[in-house]
Amino acid sequence: MINITSDQASGLRNMSMAKKTKVIAVTGGKGGVGKTSVSLNTAIALAQTGLNVLVLDADLGLANCDVMLGLRVHKNLSHVLSGEAELDDILVEGPSGIKIVPATSGSIDMVELSAAQHAGLIRAFSEMKTPVDVFIVDTAAGISDMVLSFSRASHEVLCVVCDEPTSITDAYALIKILNRDHGVAKFKVVANMVRTMKEGRDLFKKLTMVTDRFLDVTLELTAIIPFDDNLRKAVRRQKAIVDAFPRSPSAVAFKTLAAKINKWPTPSHASGNLEFFLEQLVN
Repeated sequence: MINITSDQASGLRNMSMAKKTKVIAVTGGKGGVGKTSVSLNTAIALAQTGLNVLVLDADLGLANCDVMLGLRVHKNLSHVLSGEAELDDILVEGPSGIKIVPATSGSIDMVELSAAQHAGLIRAFSEMKTPVDVFIVDTAAGISDMVLSFSRASHEVLCVVCDEPTSITDAYALIKILNRDHGVAKFKVVANMVRTMKEGRDLFKKLTMVTDRFLDVTLELTAIIPFDDNLRKAVRRQKAIVDAFPRSPSAVAFKTLAAKINKWPTPSHASGNLEFFLEQLVN
């Protein structure tokens, strides 16, 4: 397997991409905090500014991005790993032209990928021809190896938390492991489903009180997404709220988050694109 990994890394170093790609992992530790909603709405808001946005549904065994948007999926990542399709062939187009890499649902095999399958996944991305300006990785819940791998490989980690003790505890656990075991020192925080701006800032303070005391990390409150009854209506319609209710409070907040991401520096070093992401996964 060492040779497979070595050969794969060598191949990735030879990639040639004209545009640099911002790679953002949206994670949070706990399930139910709204990671997929944040991923999709932010992706659509970014695409509405003219960017090419790719979303990877990285909950490989319990995929739901396509379901949330009511999209028909004929082939998914399992078909790429089996050699039945190329990655470009399985991409599904969503609102505003975003592209989604659909994973499987209810398949334990996708959760427990072998080293050879990991290499196949990496090779598939290295050969992808679809242009990408922003690559958003919607991770699974928890602190599995897959979640940690995707998070540490990304340029930015967007940690979604809501005002529940378990959400704060699980977010801290994820930040701790990424910092202690993988050297990730900077995290951007999204306070999700809060009633007021003050509640969002207080939630951020609760998290930083713990991280400042025990960890050597930097946290930035990047977005406060308000609780919004329209969000539930949008979910029932299988639409993103930035499309279904573009003037609603949470839709405006997602557009503000997208505007911030647009201003983040584009990686300028030689491996500051999908190559960077893929090589980090290899390593």
